[in-house]
Amino acid sequence: MKKLLTLTLAAGLMSTAAWAESVKIGFVTTLTTGAAIIGTDMQNAANLAVEHLGGKAGNLDLEVIFADDGFAPETGKQATDKLVKQDDVDFVTGYIWSHVLLASRKSALDAGKFLISANAGPSQIAGKLCDENFFSTSWQNDQTPMAMGEVLNRQGVKSLYVMAPNYAAGKDMVAGVERTFKGEIVGRDLTKWGADAQLDFSAELAKAKASGADGIFVFYPGAAGGAFIKQYDQAGLKDTLPLYSVFTVDGLSLPKLQAANFQAVLGSRTTQEWDPSLDNAANKRFVADFKAKHGTYPSFYAAQSYDAIMLIASAVAKVGNTEDKDALRAALKAAEFESVRGDFKFGTNNMPVQNFYLREVVADADGTWTTKVVETVFEDHIDSYAAECKM
Repeated sequence: MKKLLTLTLAAGLMSTAAWAESVKIGFVTTLTTGAAIIGTDMQNAANLAVEHLGGKAGNLDLEVIFADDGFAPETGKQATDKLVKQDDVDFVTGYIWSHVLLASRKSALDAGKFLISANAGPSQIAGKLCDENFFSTSWQNDQTPMAMGEVLNRQGVKSLYVMAPNYAAGKDMVAGVERTFKGEIVGRDLTKWGADAQLDFSAELAKAKASGADGIFVFYPGAAGGAFIKQYDQAGLKDTLPLYSVFTVDGLSLPKLQAANFQAVLGSRTTQEWDPSLDNAANKRFVADFKAKHGTYPSFYAAQSYDAIMLIASAVAKVGNTEDKDALRAALKAAEFESVRGDFKFGTNNMPVQNFYLREVVADADGTWTTKVVETVFEDHIDSYAAECKM
């Protein structure tokens, strides 16, 4: 019996020692379907962050396990369950889609894991469903369109036609622009979303043109964004129905739009909390090394994913292990890492408090289409749902 107990204790110590030598990060994103272009960009950025960290978080090895959500809440939850139960990761991050994050959050949080969204920011998680172990390196969904609403006010736009996909984030985007825009919404279309998302917008564009609106506001990420811009360009609406968008024109869509010579996108404006032109050392290194590796500018998805890995690594390095949850939580909250956005801080609900910028699509010195910051719309902006968080 004594020998058996000694062997059991030794095995337990060896297991603990092996576990303590690394930090395991589960990264849920879309790696199949037409939305894989986004997931691949996020994956590339996460891998670049690990490379910049030398594969280490302090003295611990960094291990990132990628999982495909298949662009579906059920699949995303299954992927999260596997990461938590079988892979026993210490942190779960990624998540492009709000409906996938909402379906997966309990799997991670109920298991005592830290959950860091690198993109999705549904209003529920910022408000009533906030949790001490949930953090975000992106934004709350409403904030970016709220910034666009303020831009429209400053530019004297009096009427707007609104289009977005019919799911959690799409509804948040519409709510966001309507919260700040002081003019009239003359039309609104929420289109089918998911693996069989609507990609033909000809009927909606005809309605928007006939509405007489001063401009059109859209939110269409991924492949839907490219499809929308193509049809907007072909409809010749640039001069009669100016385009204002969020999460539609970005580092992923611009190479394809340029290759197709869709000139209507040049000069269009969008709002965002990050831009490749932000002047800080971390961002310059990130953008330059990403371009060198992949031949394109990184997207905001990539920037937020890079920050997610850097945030996690900074917390683990500060604490020195993955076992002291209270210390890790405090270290995550402190956010002592070099963000591509410059200074980074969290609000009471663990959502970032940050600037939002107006960005314009331009050609860089080499003729490559990208974006640049035109002005700061909001400084140190706090999302609208923070007051509902009871932490």
